[in-house]
Amino acid sequence: MECNLAVSLMHDYLDDDLSKEQQLELKTHLLSCPDCRMQFKELEQTDMLMFSLYHHAPSASHELTQRIMSALPEEKRQQPWLGWIRRHPAITAAAVFLIVMFISSISFWDQETQLVVKGKDLDQVVIEGDTVIVPEGKTITGNLTVENGKTKVYGEVNGNLTVIDGSLYQASTAHISGKVKNIDQALDWIWYKITNAFTDVAYR
Repeated sequence: MECNLAVSLMHDYLDDDLSKEQQLELKTHLLSCPDCRMQFKELEQTDMLMFSLYHHAPSASHELTQRIMSALPEEKRQQPWLGWIRRHPAITAAAVFLIVMFISSISFWDQETQLVVKGKDLDQVVIEGDTVIVPEGKTITGNLTVENGKTKVYGEVNGNLTVIDGSLYQASTAHISGKVKNIDQALDWIWYKITNAFTDVAYR
């Protein structure tokens, strides 16, 4: 038992609010800790003095009792949420990790402004500034991902097309065989990153 816990239990012991198990634990600690034993004796003597004053001269000692009680330091009470954190360290650590990851991801999402193009057959793609163009008559085999730019499709994409934080234009001649995703919200971006990370791990 730690000394801080022992001190808090001393008050409850003197008020007769401890279970038999807690009383036994406190007594065991007092036998092995001279500092706590001395503090307990002082508390016990104070308690006995207050009891004596109150019962033997209640009318004369009432004001003195109130003054002494107000001068005593208040017992520090542990906040309920601190106790919950101490009882569930694994859940607390996981929650803190997720919060940090969430904030970091949003921060990175706000900071990323550079054009990024991912996929196969990128030699079939034309890049003009921040615009990625799939020309008419050209075919992209597999998935195509464009981040932080404009995407214009005139040819074919034989896979999924994902546009992150950008715009998409599909001409009448365009043909996309897979799904088309346009991600422009932080939560969608984070979910995309998580699922994409798991997909990369699965295929390695």
